[in-house]
Amino acid sequence: MTSVVSILLLGFLLGMRHATDADHVVAVTTIVSGEPSLRRASRVGVLWGIGHSATIMLVGGAIVAFRINVPPRLGLALEFAVALMLIALGIVTLGSRAVVVTAAVRPVAVGLVHGLAGSAFIALLVLAAVPGLWLGLAYLAIFGLGTVAGMALVTLAIAVPSVLGARRVGRAQRYLRLASGLASVAFGLMLVQHGVSQGLFAATPNWTPR
Repeated sequence: MTSVVSILLLGFLLGMRHATDADHVVAVTTIVSGEPSLRRASRVGVLWGIGHSATIMLVGGAIVAFRINVPPRLGLALEFAVALMLIALGIVTLGSRAVVVTAAVRPVAVGLVHGLAGSAFIALLVLAAVPGLWLGLAYLAIFGLGTVAGMALVTLAIAVPSVLGARRVGRAQRYLRLASGLASVAFGLMLVQHGVSQGLFAATPNWTPR
């Protein structure tokens, strides 16, 4: 029983850590930069985490349950989809001059795409380290809860200087939107280059789950 609790606690902590991955933070920062309040910013983080966790449970759970082998080209293609999403987010943010209230569907959709790219790695980690199907599925669920909690904290930390700055200096939020938009495009282009260099469009792709 103690070992089960330890495994699940580790899953929660690793889920929180997973929320701080660079591509996750860049995407959520791009969305949060237009939010006028801390409450709405935290809501973005929770919605992103819900979308991400839903994909992890569905796709990762299927991989764990049926021991599905993810082809290298598919793994690279999912990461490439994240790259294109980051570029699109950045362009939309740079093209928007007004603060827009984020619809619920946007962070959920971004979380879903991120979850697709991360599902294979997380599922392979579960297969290698967690004994038993039901404990593996429970680990994925707890990991997802940790990701939701971690991203809520991350978005809150990102939003505090933005919201406070906007209240004091009207242009502060505009500058944050500009910076986050540029960062999103740059990070997306970097991931595109990585996918191409790993052979996404070549005869023999080389993919390492991460």
